[in-house]
Amino acid sequence: MPASAGPVRGLSLNPNVLERWADEMPIPELASPSGHVADTRNRKIQIPRYRIAMREFQAKVHRDLPPTTFWGYNGMCPGPTFGARSGQAFSVEWVNRLPDQHLLPVDHSLHGAEPEKPLVRTVVHLHGGKVPPESDGNPERWIVPGQSAVSYYPNQQEAASLFYHDHAMGITRLNAVAGLFGMYFVRDAFEDSLNLPSGRFEIPIAIYDRLFKPDGQLDYPVSGDPASPWVSEFYGNAILLNGKLFPYLEVEPRKYRFRIFNTSNASPYLLSLSKDGRNLIPGAEPLFVIGSDQGLLSEPVEMKSLQMLPAERADVIMDFTPHAGQELYLKHLATPIMQLRVAKEKAPDQSRVPSKLRPIRRMAESEAVKARELTLDHHLDSHGRAMLMLLNGAHYSMPVTETPLLDSVEIWTIVNLTDDVHPIHLHLVRFQILDRRRFDMEAYQKTRKLTFTGPVLPPEDNEMGWKDTVRADISMVTRIIVKFEGYTGRYVWHCHVLEHEDNEMMRPYEVLPRS
Repeated sequence: MPASAGPVRGLSLNPNVLERWADEMPIPELASPSGHVADTRNRKIQIPRYRIAMREFQAKVHRDLPPTTFWGYNGMCPGPTFGARSGQAFSVEWVNRLPDQHLLPVDHSLHGAEPEKPLVRTVVHLHGGKVPPESDGNPERWIVPGQSAVSYYPNQQEAASLFYHDHAMGITRLNAVAGLFGMYFVRDAFEDSLNLPSGRFEIPIAIYDRLFKPDGQLDYPVSGDPASPWVSEFYGNAILLNGKLFPYLEVEPRKYRFRIFNTSNASPYLLSLSKDGRNLIPGAEPLFVIGSDQGLLSEPVEMKSLQMLPAERADVIMDFTPHAGQELYLKHLATPIMQLRVAKEKAPDQSRVPSKLRPIRRMAESEAVKARELTLDHHLDSHGRAMLMLLNGAHYSMPVTETPLLDSVEIWTIVNLTDDVHPIHLHLVRFQILDRRRFDMEAYQKTRKLTFTGPVLPPEDNEMGWKDTVRADISMVTRIIVKFEGYTGRYVWHCHVLEHEDNEMMRPYEVLPRS
């Protein structure tokens, strides 16, 4: 993406000089409620209350590096994992106990990060959660150090892999790199009945990239303009899994369920499982994908590799039964990022991979009461930077133009006029991908009419379930069908490349009540 100046940073650590497989991959601890409070929707019912504090802390990402300063929920990154049951609400008091100075360079030229704003601001968004607007993590409802905010999570949705992260206007990208995110699982009786691998055989993995200085501290690139240090994307050369660089994981020769989250700012991953730990691409072992962002697929999908954009999740079964006593490697492209050490002893395993999972009714286009054509395009701002914006060039602060009615169905046609792939996320709702199709971008920019130049491409097999984040490819039209259910009120939709989101690639939308 064009910009006034390329990224500038100091000398970064080369992670390849470090010994691989020196640290075991940790499993984030489970969040525990601190008490009970009255349900805001029914005062006669008591629900669990959690209290989670955002703190600065230090942690070693590798045995041979000094501790790195991070920010994290309850002083850890990833933060504690929430385990929710469908239909059982709880609330969380989010407490900001961070320092007054930011770890990373704030750009005061960005909307929402002006010089008069506090440097450190936070607001928590439950990504994929169907929650009321006041608890959704609106980017302008931030709190500062010394303050707290309470969010209400109804959990009125099917079993799914959600995650929570900071969403403060103009500094989301910085708060994410600092470490403010964690995992959140909704479970239900139907999922329980499938007898999938569970307990210690269900492994959550947050994958994210970072840059480190030679002293082990976080590094973040800046532009060549001190007045506007924003850069268009952040890509790190060190890939962490649950906070460790080149970790190992000991497993038994049986089936495991891996809940994988891409929590990077901008980096996509192409994951595979291999017997070869060298930087080659040999034949990959099968991955059985059973779920995506918003829960289970209708049936497992066997894949050799799995693409994941920022904010996408994947629910994957790996079977280590044939590999007793061997070492396997989880790879991104050709690079091993984690070693899996399979024990020699036979392991009992009563779990299974059912041939059928959750029934999913595909929504018909005829159900839609409105179709919207929405562009992803970029313009130069006053600093000469390519500023990516949504909805035909509208800034975040412009009047709301998307006003679906509660319980109505719409088709959103996303027209990508940029030279980037964008993961597009809608708050509140889940949706289904209809199709993608290549179009003549030059003709569209002249006439604002779509001229298709390729065939209609259906969703990939692992995209056939419910989603909340969709890949909008370059020079492609991507169509999704959405039912706006749950709550009325103001929400947002945006690109989940966090540098884009922080620089105007986000828009509010409002769900209106039916008259």
